[in-house]
Amino acid sequence: MSVRRILTFLMAMTALCGMISLSHAQGSAPKGAKDAAKESPKPAPAAKSAAKPEATSAAGGAEPTLIGQYGTWGAYTATPNGRKVCFALAKPSSSKTNPPNRPRDPAYAFVSTRPAEKVVNEVSIMIGYALKPGSESLLEVGGASYAMYTQGDGLWIKNAAEEERLVDAMRKSSDLTVKGLSAKGTETTDIFSLKGLSQALDRLSQDCKR
Repeated sequence: MSVRRILTFLMAMTALCGMISLSHAQGSAPKGAKDAAKESPKPAPAAKSAAKPEATSAAGGAEPTLIGQYGTWGAYTATPNGRKVCFALAKPSSSKTNPPNRPRDPAYAFVSTRPAEKVVNEVSIMIGYALKPGSESLLEVGGASYAMYTQGDGLWIKNAAEEERLVDAMRKSSDLTVKGLSAKGTETTDIFSLKGLSQALDRLSQDCKR
């Protein structure tokens, strides 16, 4: 796992949480915000295991700590910039690009809780490439589709009023599909297994109360 990329994404989420939370309360995506996460200048090494992040001193030693592995989902805690973040994380079970075999960094799905910002179970995707500016991505789960706001290489649900329903569907479904469009016009489809997600979120609800 590229811990540095994970931490960069987490710190960007924390830094932007006020803007994102405010825009979510208004039912729209933030405008004029800086990129939530920048594409790595060099390709990150492929993740070998979601369960064992490599040791690093990045971000002041705030590397994620695994507190439980449930199916394909790891439950982690971290404190980027001194603010506690709890998140469930998984890699795609399958990925494809159109045109085929286009290079990209590893993708990850997150469900994050940030107590200091009163954010609970926020769904986001670190897609592994720079998304086409102004584009929308699509997340499909449980027979329903959800429009995703795109920024940098991150995706968040566009209509926050649907997020609770999305998380509930993720708890009950076997997999979710994420479709995106890169800045270079490459179409991507990632499928994430949801095995173990419900248990990971239950564990985080206990460990991230404060």
